[in-house]
Amino acid sequence: MTEFQLRPVTADNLRELVHMEMRPGQERYVAPVVHSIAEAYVNPTAWPRAIYSGDSVVGFVMANFDPDNEIKAFRCGIWRLNIAADSQGLGAGYFAVEEVAREARSRGCEEMTVMWVPGVNGPEGFYLRCGFVPTGEILFDEIVGVRSTQPRDMPHGR
Repeated sequence: MTEFQLRPVTADNLRELVHMEMRPGQERYVAPVVHSIAEAYVNPTAWPRAIYSGDSVVGFVMANFDPDNEIKAFRCGIWRLNIAADSQGLGAGYFAVEEVAREARSRGCEEMTVMWVPGVNGPEGFYLRCGFVPTGEILFDEIVGVRSTQPRDMPHGR
């Protein structure tokens, strides 16, 4: 299995991150990395990270840790997950979800959320395999999912 790691977003990896390409059609399901980095700049509770395989950037994840947020879905969870087209299906996304769960546990969170745009080729199947369960809540036309922050084994299948 490929070894991944999360690193902070820096001037050294910014260009690679903002030019990372996803598969055609995926742009309707997740905002561009440059948008997420701008959001992180103005949201002190955001936790943006580059996903690396060796010395190569293969993705981006941004979580949010805001335990006092009035909206429960925004207290602890994943805001964005972008994986480069040529790195999808190799475990980077699952790794990022588990690393967010680890960080969430270290901050005292027992559950974490994610929101996704519904659609035939959307990320719902991936998030369900990662253990998220729809809450029945819809925010900003996105489905809200929740899961425990406890570690999980890597799911099988895509």
